[in-house]
Amino acid sequence: MSDAAILRSTDGEVGILTVNNPPVNALSAAVRTGLGDGIKAFAADPAIKAIVVIGGGRTFIAGADIREFGKPPAGTSLHDVIAAMEDCPKPVVAALHGTALGGGLETAFGAHYRIAGPQARVGLPEVHLGLLPGAGGTQRLPRLAGAEFALEAMVSGRHIPAKEALSKNIVDKIADGDLLAAAVAYARELVAQGAPLRRIRDLPVKLGSPTAIEDFAKSIARKARGFKAPWNIIKTVQAAVDLPFDEGMKRERELFAELLTSSESAAQRHYFFAEREAAKVLDVPADTPQREIKTGGIIGCGTMGGGIAMNFANAGIPVTVLETSQEALDRGMKVIRANYENTAKRGGLTADQVEQRMALIKPTLSYDDLKDADVIIEAVFETMEVKEGVFTKLDAIAKPGAILATNTSGLDVNQIANYTKRPGDVIGMHFFSPANVMKLLENVRGKATSKDVIATVMSLSKKIGKIPTLVGVCEGFVGNRMLRQRGVQSAYMLEEGALPQQVDKVIFDFGFPMGPFQMSDLAGNDVGWRIRQGKKEKEQRNVRYTGYVADAICELGRFGQKTGAGYYKYNLPDRSPIPAPEVEKIIEETSKKLGITRRAFSDQEILERCLYPMVNEGAKILEEGMAQRALDIDVIWVNGYGWPVYRGGPMWWADNVVGLKAVHDALLKYRDMSGDPFWEPAPLLKKLVQENRKFSSL
Repeated sequence: MSDAAILRSTDGEVGILTVNNPPVNALSAAVRTGLGDGIKAFAADPAIKAIVVIGGGRTFIAGADIREFGKPPAGTSLHDVIAAMEDCPKPVVAALHGTALGGGLETAFGAHYRIAGPQARVGLPEVHLGLLPGAGGTQRLPRLAGAEFALEAMVSGRHIPAKEALSKNIVDKIADGDLLAAAVAYARELVAQGAPLRRIRDLPVKLGSPTAIEDFAKSIARKARGFKAPWNIIKTVQAAVDLPFDEGMKRERELFAELLTSSESAAQRHYFFAEREAAKVLDVPADTPQREIKTGGIIGCGTMGGGIAMNFANAGIPVTVLETSQEALDRGMKVIRANYENTAKRGGLTADQVEQRMALIKPTLSYDDLKDADVIIEAVFETMEVKEGVFTKLDAIAKPGAILATNTSGLDVNQIANYTKRPGDVIGMHFFSPANVMKLLENVRGKATSKDVIATVMSLSKKIGKIPTLVGVCEGFVGNRMLRQRGVQSAYMLEEGALPQQVDKVIFDFGFPMGPFQMSDLAGNDVGWRIRQGKKEKEQRNVRYTGYVADAICELGRFGQKTGAGYYKYNLPDRSPIPAPEVEKIIEETSKKLGITRRAFSDQEILERCLYPMVNEGAKILEEGMAQRALDIDVIWVNGYGWPVYRGGPMWWADNVVGLKAVHDALLKYRDMSGDPFWEPAPLLKKLVQENRKFSSL
């Protein structure tokens, strides 16, 4: 039957099982059952001497069927399918093309032999879902490739190219020409040779050094902090080394079950789906026609503009970069080349690829060279006056239908659009620095932005290697608007009795790469200082001023890491932060000047005062329609601001770890203690608590 999940056919004495579950041949219940039944049927057929398992369409088996996540198990289990293959009395050959990932590679491990197409990639990426390979991958990969390689492959979750897989015994042969024909020929060859029915489970585990597992654990300690899956993977590999296969499998199941019920895995699985959903715009249908993007233009070749240009070149899209002076242009192009050459030194690019990408970036001093670009992104100084000049010029020279994008991190995109006679073509594309590294792209729709522009930019974002979200026009958009709330309370807590290192430690221990004060030192304290002076924030909105300590630090020239001193002192070469007694003195003097009696802070209060206002602001953002869904906010914070993925994002964390009622009640507590309306719960948060609902229900 052509609609069956597994198609059975024969080529002489070779039985062929073709996985038929497009688009990625996911391991659905029907696929598992069909594979198990097919193996048994061919095993019982005296006319069949060997069996080939191959994927139909563009791939082998790309992994589990995500539609079955969270549902009760159905059909034949993957363990039983793999056992049927291993125990088959006839040679079973798995033929791999496209990707063989997760359960797909574990399925291939059930075969006695594996052949791969030259472009195939394999891997066990379950770690990204907070899980470990649960169908014997942790026990079989160390037997094929060695414990050290298995650890690295499973903890990184990376895709392994066919050539490397061959060198590590993960596959036995690379096909030349048609994969199915090569696999059938290989099966016949094995039969003719009387080749043994090699079961991976019967192989010994290869361990290069007695301390290899312990050494690996030490090497990932910082990067893997807070995660559970990497440590459980290490335990399973230790079990593979120490225990017989069946006992190792039992240990794998125990450790898998432990992860499956953990909040860390639940958070990572939420994020897995959220990232895919965030790319979908609720009021822009998937079939919305898109504008063709063959060329790009960037205005500005500084850190941001140069990074954006690299994104286009990396995707093979020619891009013209405009600067105001030859000196600035030369400097920017020199930085771009240095970035690529550093990547080449690390083995990420060949010398030829460096030159190919540089050739796609054309420097210019003339706006006329942008007239044929399909999309033009400005990355100039963050003032409305400068943006006005840029967009007035772009309106005059850009071709009809060109998308005009601003990289502003908080200015009014509607006002910028109105500097043109084509506001429907204008959109915000807020890249994060460094733009050639950071994955998040906060795309900002203006009131007039056309739906085809939105559809095009969301698609283009993925093409240039970004994770796109769509937000509305408001001060700070989504990410910076929420960050501001954390910054306010961090500043207040310094005045009330906390110290930078205490606040930073709480946030670091929660899972962020660094706390707010270390982050400020890294970014440069002078940036916020100049903005505060320009805005005269002390007189604004009749609210308590947050910049007393920050201003005093900047007035001493302590701008952060770049000056060797900020909230902390920094020594070269490692630039690790060292608490500074002089800053503590500034903080204490500020408290005295403000008439505040300093007090001790618990870690819990610091955590609540930093994070709960962010959740509350997220509720306001949702209510105003500035973010489409709570999951969009989570994607923004995980990718742009270092929120630990094993905590799912601020809105998921509030929904599922803290509970919205606990957040709501804490806000009221701080409001009543301080008398500050800052703490008033958002109307949407109040409503959800009253109705016993979550942000995810919206």
